[in-house]
Amino acid sequence: MGTWAVDAFGNDYAQDWAEDLAQTSSLEAVENTLDVALEHPGEVLEAPFAAEALVAVEVLARLQGKGGERGEDSAAVDEWVDARKAKARVRADLADKAGRAIERILSDRSELRELWADSEHYADWRASVEALRARISA
Repeated sequence: MGTWAVDAFGNDYAQDWAEDLAQTSSLEAVENTLDVALEHPGEVLEAPFAAEALVAVEVLARLQGKGGERGEDSAAVDEWVDARKAKARVRADLADKAGRAIERILSDRSELRELWADSEHYADWRASVEALRARISA
């Protein structure tokens, strides 16, 4: 995985997922992504699914007006959210799934967490994920 930042958008998986999101008009892709991240709770959550789930959670946070920093990496998601923000309502069950997905991503059964734990940037990555969790649950 090409990674250049600790935020949810700073990797190839996130960018590919955001491009696919641009081709949709509903929250179905977000929900499907969260469902995949929550499948098979006893197994290790693979890094690509975790990275995509973090971007899906960012979509929900931004739809609720609790978005993080906007930039070049988040542009595709920001454009999608801006086009739907006035009409979209985040269902409580989606917000719950988002919180559970973050719990799984931060768990010992997460390949993405393991990869970051082996890097010198683990504390920054974890802080970024924790900040996202705070935004989605606030």
